[in-house]
Amino acid sequence: MTTQVLICDDSAMARKQMARSLPPEWDVELSFAADGREGLEAIREGRGEIVFLDLNMPEMDGYQVLTQVQQQDLPAVIIVVSGDIQAKAHERVKSLGAIDFIQKPVKPEAIRAILLNYGILEPATTEQEPAAPPPLTDTSMIKVDLRDACQEVANIAMGQAADLLAKLLDVFVKLPIPNVNVLETSELTMALKAVESDSKASALCQGFIAAGVAGEALLMFYDGSFEDMARLMRIDDPLDPDTEIEVLMDTGNVLIGAFLRGVFEQLHMNFSQSHPVVLGRHCDLSELIKDKIHKWQRTLAIEINYQIESYNIRCDLLLLFTEDSIPTMNYKLSYLLD
Repeated sequence: MTTQVLICDDSAMARKQMARSLPPEWDVELSFAADGREGLEAIREGRGEIVFLDLNMPEMDGYQVLTQVQQQDLPAVIIVVSGDIQAKAHERVKSLGAIDFIQKPVKPEAIRAILLNYGILEPATTEQEPAAPPPLTDTSMIKVDLRDACQEVANIAMGQAADLLAKLLDVFVKLPIPNVNVLETSELTMALKAVESDSKASALCQGFIAAGVAGEALLMFYDGSFEDMARLMRIDDPLDPDTEIEVLMDTGNVLIGAFLRGVFEQLHMNFSQSHPVVLGRHCDLSELIKDKIHKWQRTLAIEINYQIESYNIRCDLLLLFTEDSIPTMNYKLSYLLD
């Protein structure tokens, strides 16, 4: 009997990877949704007996979808598939009715194990002749571009960095959808000015380099965040003038290091980092980074805003890849872009 399977994820790359990773012998009819609202509508229409659900999505996120499915008692068995690997994320989705959790990037063996464990997929028997696998939805119809692929790579790396920070501080890190764009440096400066508020920020930067890829990672820590972060880090005197530098360096060490490792592991590349340098303290964002980008014409920019739940802590991680890095990034991701 054919099973109605829904893959709900805002990333075309993630939808394609998930579809390719399903057991080939599983008789399914696949549907896709690019955000939570589309996904919920597909479930209501009966196209989601089994749902593979992302958490970080526009319009309606995975937590909201789970809540609506639970409140409306919709007939859907939901497996969360996410780059947010924090223990508290696992706990929350289970409490909202998800039967299990799969970590991105997905592995076919992990999917098969869960489907077998819950009796969704029947185990193969040696006595039977293997049936020819039914054709799945043609994934060549799912088009993935550089921006989408980079966003999904960043999403996974972001989750790994957040998980490390969450474990160190015993907190829950609220994760956004990564913002990825190829920009002229003048456009980047204008974009930063557009999001500037009354809050000033302090920042550090760290250069990184790999074969054919180079850039700068910048961590911008907003004023008002230092005192809470110092207390979470158990720093003796959170009001000491040197505490801000200590907080900035320690947070940068966690978030920048873990994020870059996550990115380059997915690209199967070795990389190295320079020593972190404090760019400035209590300044406007555009002022903090203008000296770093004026020498570039274009940049591949990845921006992530980290917030810690229940605390007044907010920081931005900004990765700026040089224009010369873009062809290498395209090449490394090309197997996902067909």
